[in-house]
Amino acid sequence: MAGLSDRYKKEIAPALMKEYGYKSVMQAPRLDKIVLNMGLGEALQNAKIIEDGVYTLTRITGQKPVVTRARKAISNFKLREGAAVGVRVTVRGTRMYEFLERLITAAIPRIRDFRGVPGKGFDGHGNYTLGIKEQLIFPEIDYDKISKVMGMNISIVTTARTDAEAKSLLAGLGLPFRN
Repeated sequence: MAGLSDRYKKEIAPALMKEYGYKSVMQAPRLDKIVLNMGLGEALQNAKIIEDGVYTLTRITGQKPVVTRARKAISNFKLREGAAVGVRVTVRGTRMYEFLERLITAAIPRIRDFRGVPGKGFDGHGNYTLGIKEQLIFPEIDYDKISKVMGMNISIVTTARTDAEAKSLLAGLGLPFRN
């Protein structure tokens, strides 16, 4: 089975080199890492939500996430310094390509009323962030093992210098952009 990384090397990188006039393959933009982040503010009332977040990200990525903690106390939100407020995981290398392939082929098609991912999620430096409203679009998640439907942010970090280059790279990898 030819994976996404093989397709990048054989088809996408040469196409990007031709499109942007690069002299070397190393100049062509490529994926650096993918960061999945779940902000779980409700965890202040219910500690089990953090466990659900850890379970979700572990099932989706295949590696254990880090629990993020509040940096400072905010009394209006009843937030104490050091309280668990989310989970995040960074995937690189082979796992990154496997995750992206599962995201594109299995998870995104399961979103209700899906018309493509928005093209506005670029940060100006070639990185793309996508928000997902519910984690149940991933086939690995068992509906009975979670107590609450939670969303997440998926940040795809590339080596592209501009948003146009990053969009070409991600569209070449198969991310379905809205027109």
